[in-house]
Amino acid sequence: MKKILEKCKQMVFGHVGVCILLLCVLPLLLVSHGLFQEVEIEQESFDPEMEDLIVVGFSQLGSESGWRSAHTLSVQDALTKDTGYFLIFNNARQIQENQIKAIRSFISQRVDYIVFAPVIESGWETVLQEAKDAGIPVILIDRMVNVKDESLYTTWIGTDAWEEGKKAGRWLERYLREKNRQSEDINIVVLQGTMGSTAEIGRTEGFEAIAENHGNWHILESATAEFTATRGKEVMREMLRRYPNIDVLVSQNDDMTMGAVEAMQEAGISFGENGKVTVISFDAIRPALEMVNEGLINVDIECNPVQGAYIDEIIKRLEAGMSVEKSYVVEENIFTKDNVAKFLDDRTY
Repeated sequence: MKKILEKCKQMVFGHVGVCILLLCVLPLLLVSHGLFQEVEIEQESFDPEMEDLIVVGFSQLGSESGWRSAHTLSVQDALTKDTGYFLIFNNARQIQENQIKAIRSFISQRVDYIVFAPVIESGWETVLQEAKDAGIPVILIDRMVNVKDESLYTTWIGTDAWEEGKKAGRWLERYLREKNRQSEDINIVVLQGTMGSTAEIGRTEGFEAIAENHGNWHILESATAEFTATRGKEVMREMLRRYPNIDVLVSQNDDMTMGAVEAMQEAGISFGENGKVTVISFDAIRPALEMVNEGLINVDIECNPVQGAYIDEIIKRLEAGMSVEKSYVVEENIFTKDNVAKFLDDRTY
């Protein structure tokens, strides 16, 4: 290294020239000797007006469905600069580690609030404790977390997935009575969402709570299709091969239902109002409601994605020093061919 520096001095006259050349050459020398390594520095988003806005870090679990897209849009529409917010958005792409990394990034950026929809319920204690230690309130939306210390989050906004599952079961009870099939053996298959998620847990347990009251209801199989149309079609295709006498499909979201419908169409299986397989779906996004109106889906249990306004209201209350509830349940409906038409015109998602 000394020989190189001597040559540099001979090539460049004056102290200024030497300093400039050293600034150029030294990093290369240090890297070549393993004394210096490059590190990636995460750049913070900055806006000149941010000082006057409430900064919110929002980690969405992914974009796996039409419902999820509507859910994201609801938050983005509610937390805008015009309403007093600077929103930092992160898409975790269905990976919990991505969400944990995003939350830690929000903490390091010293946001005012953290909002996130957890991929699954478990595994959040450490990062939520870090947010609590940093004095940043955490607002959960859509899905819950399973933690011993509930002070790790401020509030939860979402839907009652367990009640949604029970609604599906109670609807099936009424439907079978109307068809005079309440005493028949009823073979049921269930397409579950992401295992361990609040929606999957609640809808599974809620429906099973009703099914347990009926010895003639037989759940042949419950299998995850990850809340996606592609997996819904794949899993339903396999179920149709294994079980030729399916009476009821319970599909825990509309995207999986649409995939399952394609599988039944390709297999020549009739379904819906005038078909062999009764179809129960969840979420109630517009494309699925149109299928309800056409008689292709018998019933769709709503899971309301419009939750952004609740976040705005809660943050405004907290900013004013007011108390908030520990949970807020969004209102929901049940859609069948009898009532769906009057809701379609106003359905934007």
